[in-house]
Amino acid sequence: MNYAWELAVSAFFISLAGQLITIRYSKKLDFFIDNHTEEKPQRFHHDATPRAGGIGILFGMFVILLTPFGWKLFVSMIFAFLSGIFEDLHRSLQPQTRLILQIIAAGIAILLTNSVITYLGLGISLPYFFAILFSLFSIVGLMNAMNIIDGFNGLASGTTLLILLSLGHTALLIGDYGIVDIILIVWSVVFAFFIINFPKGKIFLGDGGAYLIGFIIALIGIFLASNYPEVSPWYILAILIYPVWEVIFSIYRKLKVGYSPMQPDAYHLHMLIYRHITKNNPLTSIVLLIGYSPFILLSSLFAHNSKINILISLVFIVCYLFFYRFLSQKEKTA
Repeated sequence: MNYAWELAVSAFFISLAGQLITIRYSKKLDFFIDNHTEEKPQRFHHDATPRAGGIGILFGMFVILLTPFGWKLFVSMIFAFLSGIFEDLHRSLQPQTRLILQIIAAGIAILLTNSVITYLGLGISLPYFFAILFSLFSIVGLMNAMNIIDGFNGLASGTTLLILLSLGHTALLIGDYGIVDIILIVWSVVFAFFIINFPKGKIFLGDGGAYLIGFIIALIGIFLASNYPEVSPWYILAILIYPVWEVIFSIYRKLKVGYSPMQPDAYHLHMLIYRHITKNNPLTSIVLLIGYSPFILLSSLFAHNSKINILISLVFIVCYLFFYRFLSQKEKTA
């Protein structure tokens, strides 16, 4: 365990250095800059800011190669990162190309780690072929879900840190110390980004960073649920319910008014909270993280129980819908 902490500390400082170097040279060379003067519905910052925090995160992840399990993850991490970093640089990557890279990343990870959910709990099993498709869909879906909630300083990275704490707690309980080491390293790497991003927003995750952290937490969750019967797949859903429901609900509300689900808009929950409650970027993230934390905590206490985690997920969805409706009424009368 001491060795794991040494790796985690090393990963933290590598990631931190990567963030600082990226900030310096992005501004100097005008690379990866998210210009505050561009008109985008999801823009809530007032300075030209590098959107390549994923670079520092990926550099920190190299430490994973020093763990027995890490090499099985790192190759697939590269593809997950590439699916977004070209968009951060050129803003020209075709959606089909991005999706292909994400599927390749998920496919390699599933193949090397045997992370396939065949049992959904409550007596429901999937044929192996459909289980592979379901696992692919889950990983790619969460990658994009993390990108959607990456709207305010500390929101996506803070959400990731909370989820990793829960996954680490569960891995400790079942005694998989190899996965605990991986989680500790990933947590340290993301935390290094978090302290630069929150509250001042000196650097943003960008698509590369958001896809990368979404990929990692999805894969860890699927690995635990597929390899340990005492870990309910519904527990994995419950601790991920905020980003998962945000993307599902976003697709629904866009289709309802005739918009493409791929088209960005200004009506995500975090945006409504900003406009009608906080009017402050980092405070918006704090409100959401505080509201989300009890659901993660409850799920962590009942990681083995599918019924309780289904109930937790449903309660979250109901609370979300009531809150969203309340904010929508404010939007209409503003």
